[in-house]
Amino acid sequence: MTTEDLTTVTVAVSGAAYLVAALLFILSLAGLSNHETARRGLGYGIAGMVIALVATIALVIQGSAGISIVLLLAALVIGGAIGLWRAARVQMTGMPQFIALLHSFVGLAAVLIGWNGYLESANIAPDLVGIHRGEIFVGIFIGAVTFTGSIVAYLKLSARIKSAPLVLPGRNVLNLTALALFVVFTVWFVITPAFWLLIAVTVLALLLGLHLVASIGGGDMPVVVSMLNSYSGWAAAASGFLLNNDLLIVTGALVGSSGAYLSFIMCKAMNRSFISVIAGGFGIAAPSASSEETGEHHETTAEETAQLLAEAKSVVITPGFGMAVAQAQYPVAELARALRERGVEVRFGIHPVAGRLPGHMNVLLAEAKVPYDIVLEMDEINDDLPGTSVVLVIGANDTVNPAAALDPSSPIAGMPVLKVWEADEVIVFKRSMAAGYAGVANPLFYRDNTRMLFGDAKTQVEEIVRALAGVRV
Repeated sequence: MTTEDLTTVTVAVSGAAYLVAALLFILSLAGLSNHETARRGLGYGIAGMVIALVATIALVIQGSAGISIVLLLAALVIGGAIGLWRAARVQMTGMPQFIALLHSFVGLAAVLIGWNGYLESANIAPDLVGIHRGEIFVGIFIGAVTFTGSIVAYLKLSARIKSAPLVLPGRNVLNLTALALFVVFTVWFVITPAFWLLIAVTVLALLLGLHLVASIGGGDMPVVVSMLNSYSGWAAAASGFLLNNDLLIVTGALVGSSGAYLSFIMCKAMNRSFISVIAGGFGIAAPSASSEETGEHHETTAEETAQLLAEAKSVVITPGFGMAVAQAQYPVAELARALRERGVEVRFGIHPVAGRLPGHMNVLLAEAKVPYDIVLEMDEINDDLPGTSVVLVIGANDTVNPAAALDPSSPIAGMPVLKVWEADEVIVFKRSMAAGYAGVANPLFYRDNTRMLFGDAKTQVEEIVRALAGVRV
């Protein structure tokens, strides 16, 4: 077999492998949409990525010199080692910011690929030069916006900078001006390419990404993570066009479209405008009296809570980010089992944005072996709360805030929440009376049917489990 024949065979086999990988990625998304099939979906995704990597390595080995192969293998080893090291050490509480950080790498890669596409565009067919230049500009723009936007999201989620939104004078005008300049620069670059235009669009996009996410308040960061996931997908798709890689185009489109749809679902869950999310124009909360503590709260103890639970007919547990921070999912699962053994109906109510990341609470509960069939979404549980004996609010705050439904002047007015205050009794697990991540105080804490159980959530739940064992009803 000649070298030319071997190259033809390698390209054909790699193309077929890319098709198989793309199908596996689609199956992965389908599997991840359901609790029971999530593990299978993850396996499909891993298999697809392995096939894609092997096919790509085969193409590089077939068509490149020795130094390129060495660089490729070195990048795989170094990148893989760093990825395994970081993934093995990240806590579930740090998963939102970790994912945001990963999005930044996708954006940076798109920027570098765009610059490389400009520097290595000598062999482009004359009829495709204009399209190629447009691809370069779009890829760099989306990638740069994703890069700095993801960095800001990471800093906010990890509390390295304040979660409050950045409010600059005429911020909407700034965003629109940046988009208008991008369109002008793109047309200019396609007609008459210039190196300074490439620098200009890179700087413009970096600043726009920074401002878009900095303008969004911390309470809306779950939507931001989803939005950046979509941006990273479109950045990857743009890179696929530049590299003439069909798999990268398909994968990027899958990630971009699924991330956009998830953002749409999250916006509905938070009563936000989808267009405003894309424009970075939401999350601005005007100063409000609701951000200050009002009224008198009532405290309780683990022993009193155990007695209340033992006498209950039905219990709903609504977890939030505080449960993840305290790593209380295991004693919470144990408490649920103990109550069910006593004949108490126990269910979990999960808000779509609980935990600062879509599905964050579901993963924690699955990790603690909580049965899937008692973990319900907000829309499935809300109508049952008026007939519930006790609701345990463990580390949740903004997602159970009655001000969203009852106070039109509240910064979170209109945001769908778990209406836990409609239950007979509410026990709120918190370390203090401080406002939630959105910076809005919660009137739930001062209601007559609410009791505050202060302290570490894990410790308090463990004490409740021990006290429950000694309660006789």
